Order: sequence, then structure tokens, then C-alpha cells
Amino acid sequence: MHFSESVVSRKLTNKKGRVRTKTVKKSARFLVEKYYSLLTTDFQINKIFCDEVALIPSKGLRNKIAGFVTHLMKRLSRGVIKGLNVKIEEKELDTDKELAETLYNSNFENKVNVDRDTEDMLENLFTFHKEILQN
Repeated sequence: MHFSESVVSRKLTNKKGRVRTKTVKKSARFLVEKYYSLLTTDFQINKIFCDEVALIPSKGLRNKIAGFVTHLMKRLSRGVIKGLNVKIEEKELDTDKELAETLYNSNFENKVNVDRDTEDMLENLFTFHKEILQN
């Protein structure tokens, strides 16, 4: 069986993306509008951030939202996106120090119950890192 050249070339160049649902797009746009200064173009950081900030019922949905957030942040770095109201603050978080300090000072709810010894150990760890950041 011989394939014509056009059929073979169509099969090799047919690279289409996946369709994102309305839920994923709405959630990602909301997160970008509200937390623009804390999000990055790195999927892993955005995934952890989405897990901490939003109540997302499944891991797969969280990953899809974080992926679209990353996609939007990359597009925003190139220019304005229609329908996305992002107010860029005059003073953005320029360095990793400021970002780390902001994350340490954030009050996220405890997701895991730990005993008092573990809690003291974590407090000491964060205090140690704060001292390093201040120097």
C-alpha cells in the first residue's frame, strides 16, 4: 500500500493542542488577576501555589489550572491579554529574597495536623531562614 506524499506530510505535521474547559480557564484567569505578583512562568511553583491558595477537588484539575496559569503568565510577559485585567503594581517582587520573604510571612491554613515537637521544629526552621534573609 502506497501513501501519497500529502497524506504522510499531513500526519506528521498535525500537531493540535488540547481543549481547555471553561472551568479551567475561568479559575486560572481569576488566580492570575488576584495573585499576579506571586505567580511565575514556572509550572511547579504555580502548581504548589494553586494547591495552597485554591480549593481544587482533584490533582488532575489542579495541574490543568496551574498549566493554564503558567501559559497566561508567559503570554503576559510578551504583552497584554484581551479580557484579563491585571493591575501591575509599581513595586513588583524583583528578587528571590522578596518572594521568599512574602511566602514565609503568608498565613496559609495548616493542612496537616502535627504534634507539638514537629511544629516547634518547623517554627525554628522558618525563623532560621528569616534571619538568613535579613542578613
